[in-house]
Amino acid sequence: MSLILFAFVVRVRDGLPLSASTDFEHNRELQERKQQLRTISKALARFPDRGTVKGQELNIHFVSSEGVSYMTVCHCSLPVAKAFCFLEDLRWEFTACFNSTVVALANRPYPFLEFDSTIQKLKQQYNQSGGPALEVTLAEVQEDLRIRPPQVIHLEEVELTNGIANGHMEQGPGSGQNVRLEPVTAPGILSLVLNIMCASLNIIRGVHLIEYTFQDDYEGIWNVVAFLLAFVCCVCQCHLYLFHSSLKKHKAFTLLSVIVLCNLYLLGLRNAWQLIFHISVASLSTVLILTRKLQDRTNDCGV
Repeated sequence: MSLILFAFVVRVRDGLPLSASTDFEHNRELQERKQQLRTISKALARFPDRGTVKGQELNIHFVSSEGVSYMTVCHCSLPVAKAFCFLEDLRWEFTACFNSTVVALANRPYPFLEFDSTIQKLKQQYNQSGGPALEVTLAEVQEDLRIRPPQVIHLEEVELTNGIANGHMEQGPGSGQNVRLEPVTAPGILSLVLNIMCASLNIIRGVHLIEYTFQDDYEGIWNVVAFLLAFVCCVCQCHLYLFHSSLKKHKAFTLLSVIVLCNLYLLGLRNAWQLIFHISVASLSTVLILTRKLQDRTNDCGV
């Protein structure tokens, strides 16, 4: 029976997967542990440089060093010291193959898949012999764990970070690069063009009215405000469609409401067809903003 089932190497600052082992076991708990492992990898800054997540039969162990985290899923019968010894060996092998500059410049998932062969050799060594070749290495790790035991991370903490990974919570600046929306569609491009057109019409009418407002003792100041506010909302709708944001639903409906109110206030300066056009464009943009989801990045490229 294999004691070390899966190994994973990720970049700490943004959770970018660098390499992973190919696993041929597909039991349910292993898949759950792999999902939790990837969730933790997206929020490593929230955890210490050494940690353990205990499961029913499988445990997760990880070690972070010099901007890279080395993670593994092991059977609970494997002693903790041997699991961390495996991670230390994995760290030495990885740093011998790839320097920090190469790791920092990586811009796509799994750029070092060829490292899988090294991971497989290490896994085979530990699964067959039950531990490292040098007993002194195991003794050193045992002593280090006695002095600095790994922090036990509870599943509730994993679920909390899972909210961040799925876009339910706003991400910190360090993890913003990891959030990507689905590709822009043809209706999305149409809505952007129409929104830009509406914004242009609003700003032109607003600036044009400013001249008359000064001449008429500011009697039309609220018309100017309505045009300029509608212009700002159109621009914000474009931004909200193109970029991920927390509380997207609330922001989208707020922008739509303001645009509708501004156009109703301008009823005397616009005919019914113009009002229908502006409100329809704002409504279309709102629907597209709400239906554009975060891109699914859980694909692990078959590893």
